[in-house]
Amino acid sequence: MEVFFELIGDAESLRTVCEQLSKEPVLGFDTETTELDPYLGELRLVQFSTGKRSVIIDIRRFGSDPRSNPDLEPLRELIESERTVKVAHNSKFDAKWVRHHLGCEVGGIFDSYLASQLIAAGESDRRHSLADVVQFFIGTELDKTQQVSDWSANDLSQVQLEYAARDAAILVPLYTQLKERLEADGLTRAAELEFNAVMPVTDMELTGFYLDAARWRENIEAIRQERDRVADELQEMLSAGVSQSSLFGRPEINLDSQAQVHDALSNLGIPVPESTRASVLEPLAEEHPPVAKLLEYRGLQKSLTSFGENFLEFIHPKTGRIHSDFRQIGAPTGRFSCSNPNLQQIPHETAYRRCFHAGAGKTLIVADYSQIELRILAEFSGDTNFIGAFQSGVDFHAAAAAQVFNVRAEDVSPDQRSFAKRLNFGVVYGLGAARFAAMTGLSQAEAEGTLRNYFATYPDLDGYLRKSGDSALRTRLARTASGRLLKLRYDENDRAAAGAARRFATNMPIQGTSADILKRALRLIHDELRGTSGKLVNIVHDEIVLECDETDSTAVSEKLKTAMVSAAREFVKAVPIDVDVAISPDWTK
Repeated sequence: MEVFFELIGDAESLRTVCEQLSKEPVLGFDTETTELDPYLGELRLVQFSTGKRSVIIDIRRFGSDPRSNPDLEPLRELIESERTVKVAHNSKFDAKWVRHHLGCEVGGIFDSYLASQLIAAGESDRRHSLADVVQFFIGTELDKTQQVSDWSANDLSQVQLEYAARDAAILVPLYTQLKERLEADGLTRAAELEFNAVMPVTDMELTGFYLDAARWRENIEAIRQERDRVADELQEMLSAGVSQSSLFGRPEINLDSQAQVHDALSNLGIPVPESTRASVLEPLAEEHPPVAKLLEYRGLQKSLTSFGENFLEFIHPKTGRIHSDFRQIGAPTGRFSCSNPNLQQIPHETAYRRCFHAGAGKTLIVADYSQIELRILAEFSGDTNFIGAFQSGVDFHAAAAAQVFNVRAEDVSPDQRSFAKRLNFGVVYGLGAARFAAMTGLSQAEAEGTLRNYFATYPDLDGYLRKSGDSALRTRLARTASGRLLKLRYDENDRAAAGAARRFATNMPIQGTSADILKRALRLIHDELRGTSGKLVNIVHDEIVLECDETDSTAVSEKLKTAMVSAAREFVKAVPIDVDVAISPDWTK
């Protein structure tokens, strides 16, 4: 692909070219940087292209502090303009650099990476690098060898500049292909949600979340001591089940060896299947104390492995905060995933969460949707009893328990409520009798009877779930309220695979709509926070965490709740929306 470009390095040329480009409806947009981390590297180039005309702006020629340089104001205005569509691939990367180094946000985003993911609709064999997407939709091979070249050199080579111009230019014909495909597949609304969420996620990653290293180490040490105590108790329990005794005292087994643990439990007369996975052991725990102790040990050991000293390595040397990578379409349902590190997997225990707190003079605002997936399910099913339970304002889990156990709501015990809670959420995930029996210790017959009673209470819910599953298997498609699409791949002759596909496809519209709501909420919050001290610092499925000045906490919390309710209202009309909000110095409620 032949490409022609202009290299811009002075204020007058920049002003002229930005004025010209601002009249274009669509521009390819890209950046080149000296590092992957905007806090440690330099924003070297900003590229725009109409497809035929490409412009490269060398930011270095505008001095060492581009953020405060008034000569770059025309560039900022062009980047921020909502009128001109900016087509970028993995726009979050470029947005972080221009946000941090130029002090502006990207307006009018069309992200070819996110668009490709939406169109793939869960097909796991599709790849989404720029080269792969260009090859798939345009049939052009894109040379990316210069991507890892030295962009810090004072004089960039002609090859480097041509590469930079070409990457921006190819985005314009790619935009045409992707836009047509999004429209044809009914994905325009889902794409809008994704593109509008880019800047909120960008700002959240740049802000980061403060982790108190001293508190974290205290917690690690407490867990380590508890792990050692539990391990000693478990060794004592299992010693009677070790086939060979030691001449030197109590026999020791490797508690992390599945084979040794299995043999010891079996020798104690505990009916352990071949696997000692948690899901297999949990039904045995109540009756057999060694099994309960083993599960306790494994939980503590996993905590030390996943959330030990290594977690502190992610604290940024310059900001003192953790800047995780949030992937917008991290699952086929549209849910976020998180890495480096995964803040979405931090345990709910106070000991962990108190380690994340606000900076000096600031506070956290922690808000989460109450039972949002159940409310979405009620909306989709149209079941009057299901909807009515939410409209009445009663504790939904207690109401379900009253129905299941045939008692008055005020007489529901904590255990009965917990039982009903598992049942309610299990239904969302396509819970069957066998799995429910394993979760609760009920017999298969008892589990089947409980489910029959449950669906007799909510008959339209039962009908919706059946119809939804049937439709998904017939069309091999499932959609969220925004139109987000999931394509099902399974062997129709494999009953187990078909069953798994049915459960996943039944759940996908519910979980995926929850993701749609969160992404819409992020944009509304982002816009509402302008002019306040409020900043996004974390998201976990249906939970949003903000940081703000203590003096702003009441006003910001009200804005947060309003935005979250408004976002949900766009998708859930008949069922009331409830958002729990807490103002706290740390990540606890």
